[in-house]
Amino acid sequence: MQETEKNKKQLILESAARLFRDKGYAATSMRDLAQEVHLKASSLYNHIASKEDILREICLGTAEKFLLAMDEAEKLPIPPAGKIEHLLRFHVKIALQDPTSVTSFNDEWRHLREPFLNGFMTMRQDYERRFLLLLKQGMDTGELAHIEPRVALYTLFSAMRWLYDWFRPGKSLSAETVETAVMHLLMNGLFKKGS
Repeated sequence: MQETEKNKKQLILESAARLFRDKGYAATSMRDLAQEVHLKASSLYNHIASKEDILREICLGTAEKFLLAMDEAEKLPIPPAGKIEHLLRFHVKIALQDPTSVTSFNDEWRHLREPFLNGFMTMRQDYERRFLLLLKQGMDTGELAHIEPRVALYTLFSAMRWLYDWFRPGKSLSAETVETAVMHLLMNGLFKKGS
């Protein structure tokens, strides 16, 4: 694929992710997307086959990023809590740096059709299973408090899930400030020790 075509396709994917976030997948048309990227609807099909293909690329591409981060974390020569911190930082960074894709990944994946829906769910379940194992290992070693592991898993994921919804770059909080505060809260808790 030539560089300009690759750039155009990336622009289409990013624009589609924004539209999916703002209007929802079902309410976004290919005509909407063509207007967003300043192409005729007929020209859009030279770069992308369908709206569903766009959603598939966004969801499966984002899932692959999470699995690569998991592979990387599992290989780190550090205790389970450090691996969990590494993954949580990845969650925060991707939510702040790529909010549109994360929105589709979190909210619009339900519109995927088979066999892609099953493929996506398999990737997601694999990631959750491996994260859950790290939490259990951290609890077994005494690094982490003993909490029902699934409650811990989904509470952590929920805490980061909405970052993309309220964080706006260039406003009063920087991405670095948000990352530091979120990580402190998730790894150390809200209450001072001894309170």
